[in-house]
Order: sequence, then structure tokens, then C-alpha cells
Amino acid sequence: MNTETRLKRLEAAEQIRMLKADYCDLCDAGYPADALSNLFTEDGVWDGGEMGVFEGRDAVHRFFTNMPNIMSFAVHHVTNSAVEVNEDATSARGRWYLLQTATIKETNQAVWLAAQYDDHIVYTDNRWVFHRVNLKSRFYTSHEAGWAKLPHLLEQ
Repeated sequence: MNTETRLKRLEAAEQIRMLKADYCDLCDAGYPADALSNLFTEDGVWDGGEMGVFEGRDAVHRFFTNMPNIMSFAVHHVTNSAVEVNEDATSARGRWYLLQTATIKETNQAVWLAAQYDDHIVYTDNRWVFHRVNLKSRFYTSHEAGWAKLPHLLEQ
């Protein structure tokens, strides 16, 4: 692989890390649906497993429009960034671990979410965007109970 190709892929990986940081910043700023859905392709998918699958930019927009009704507060801590850019720098896979602190709006309950993102990202219209965000929950539990006593709130 020549130096120009290597540099292009390294720059792409850094731009993708910035895309994920922007996504997390927006989520933590109250889930502005217009800005968040604009980070997805027209046929983009947000797949949260038991939290739902939303296919297409309009469905992703509706999902983020509703999020402030579910979580009144959130801080997305993402770590262990692993970005694999294909050779021609047109698509990539990005993986991150998530540790999220949040507040459930309805009950004012503090919760923890630990999960792993496994995203498919594409380069289109001179920018990197999500084609698919996959979120696999490891635990989702109240702050009071902790993950040792109740590993997943959705299993209550």
C-alpha cells in the first residue's frame, strides 16, 4: 500500500472518530433530531436491539425526536475506539464501548448503560456518515441497584 493510500485511510479513521464524538455530543445535548438524523445516510439504520430498530433517516429522526421524552439527561462515554477503513476509503467499520449515565424522565431514576457500538460508516457527498449504528447492551440498570443485582432493567 502506498503512502498516499495509507494517509487517506488514517485521515478517514480520524474523521470517523470525530463523527462518533459529534454523535455523542449531540445525544448529550438533548438529542436534537435534525442534527442527529443528518449524520445518517438516507437509508441509515439505528439498531438498539431490545431498544428498537429504526430503518431510514425519517425513522431515525422520529427515534431521536422521542428520546428526550425517555431520557432527560445522558452522558455518553465512548472508549476503545477501533476503526477499520476499507482500502479505497469509501466505507468503514467502527467499534466503541459505551458507558452511559442517564436519567429516565418518567421516574427521575438514575441509570447506567454499558454497551458496544458496532457501526458501518460510508463516505458520501464529501463526508462520513453512519449507514448503520448497532448498539448491543451489556447491562442497563439503575444506579441504586447496580449491574450486579439487576443486570438489565428491561428484564424486570
